[in-house]
Amino acid sequence: MPRTQKNDNFVDKSFTVMADIILKILPIKKRAKDAFVYYRDGMSAQAEGEYAEALDNYKEALELEEDPVDRSYTLYNMGLIYASNGDHEKALDLYHQALELNPRYSSALNNIAVIYHYQGEKAKEAGDYDGGEALFDQATDYWIRAIRLAPNNYIEAQNWLKTTGRAQIDILI
Repeated sequence: MPRTQKNDNFVDKSFTVMADIILKILPIKKRAKDAFVYYRDGMSAQAEGEYAEALDNYKEALELEEDPVDRSYTLYNMGLIYASNGDHEKALDLYHQALELNPRYSSALNNIAVIYHYQGEKAKEAGDYDGGEALFDQATDYWIRAIRLAPNNYIEAQNWLKTTGRAQIDILI
């Protein structure tokens, strides 16, 4: 049964109906419409914790989607799933792919920084102080890029950068 028929949540059903109407009236290629349906179903499955189903839908969407920005969103969402399951290397790969297609994707930059920061903390806990600092430096670079693109976001990252002396206030503005 297609995911659109499974939704019993009013908001999900409403969104699905509206999206279907928009898809029918917009003058876009069938391939793009089909890609959107897979993407939408992937998002719905992901929201319900059905990660395998979400990944299957996202992979189908990637096969059909031609727009680089739309592809970047799909790759990003796939990265979220892998990161939440602890596969940080795969998540980093997907976030980097998203950035190649959409270099101004601040959320991807932020999530890369979050992973590097986490890995830096783990390295330090394991006694690898230099390795931890190198990972913190990478996190710093990505957070600064993200904050420059979205200065009102990532407040915790901004505070960490300031309190650790890794960035001056004027760099963040």
